[in-house]
Amino acid sequence: MALRSVVLAGGGTGGHIYPLLAFADCLRRHDPSVRITCVGTPRGLENELIPPHGYQLRHVPAYQLPRSINMNLLRTPDRMYRAAKAAGKVLDDVAADAVVGFGGYVAVPAYLAAWRRELPIVIHEVNVPPGVANRMGMKFTRNVAVGFPHQPQQAESLRDARVVGVPLRRSITGLDRVASRNAARIHFGLDPALPTLLVFGGSQGARTINLAVSGAAKELAANGVQVLHVMGARNEPISVPEDLPVRYVTLPYLEQMELGYAAADLILCRSGAMTCAEVAAVGLPAVYVPYPHSNQEQKRNAQPVVDAGGGLLVDDAEISPAWVERNVIPLVRDSARLGAMSAAAAAYGRRDGDAMLLDFVYEAVGA
Repeated sequence: MALRSVVLAGGGTGGHIYPLLAFADCLRRHDPSVRITCVGTPRGLENELIPPHGYQLRHVPAYQLPRSINMNLLRTPDRMYRAAKAAGKVLDDVAADAVVGFGGYVAVPAYLAAWRRELPIVIHEVNVPPGVANRMGMKFTRNVAVGFPHQPQQAESLRDARVVGVPLRRSITGLDRVASRNAARIHFGLDPALPTLLVFGGSQGARTINLAVSGAAKELAANGVQVLHVMGARNEPISVPEDLPVRYVTLPYLEQMELGYAAADLILCRSGAMTCAEVAAVGLPAVYVPYPHSNQEQKRNAQPVVDAGGGLLVDDAEISPAWVERNVIPLVRDSARLGAMSAAAAAYGRRDGDAMLLDFVYEAVGA
């Protein structure tokens, strides 16, 4: 069965939207005639990311699913009915052949509407345990794909899922860090010859990481280590001494992360699923600092690549200027160790998640 019209559902965070966009690009490369429609909420991050990439975004109401018995639980059936009805209108308007969901609350009404119309549903999940929206979607389909090999081993609900990898942007999968290094460093005003640390706390930044690295700025500089520090748009600007002998570049946000990856010898970062997938795919050694206020999924994201030799893991409570000075400075100056870590990360990572998911979608639709 040919795909003439596909609805992609996912929103709220970059972890849902970026793989959706990467998959949409892959679908369009494979078949430029296919109609691609994305569904999202009026207030989600998808409004900033999806339309600029040239894809139609249709809004449907979406509500946070309650995790406990309260008044919101009593309102859920009516809210879900209205949301599914709106999603169903989108499916009918575009004559959808299938729905591919990447999580976020907006995916639930799309799953419900597709199930009622007996349309194929494919779910892509990158976390353990799966998100609430995808867990609900799994009640309506067996076509579940995951990004990492550890997921089926760690979650009963994902035991039968297919490991396809994470769809990544072509700017990431096509990156040759070595060939791009000098140009990337010059782009940021960095010295092409000096060891370079990239600091990135996710799209929102991470205050503990920001304070730990900026607090070690003098020692980093004294050891000839330059820093490219992406603070996060919602974080307060960090204080960095002005008289450092090497560059310490700060940015609130970096749209072209591939340039940051190319410039770096080592990254110190959070370990969201997308970050882990991208960093491993480009073979970048990493010091992962998992987000602490969660169910530890970020630690589970990073542990396999750390076990493979591609990174280090440090608790958020332990990261400090002193820790950076003791551990990061010796590492970023050790080219042999970084080379071994880079090879290990690249061997664990994969760059074909978009194509593998596309094969799975065609298989599901054909069945």
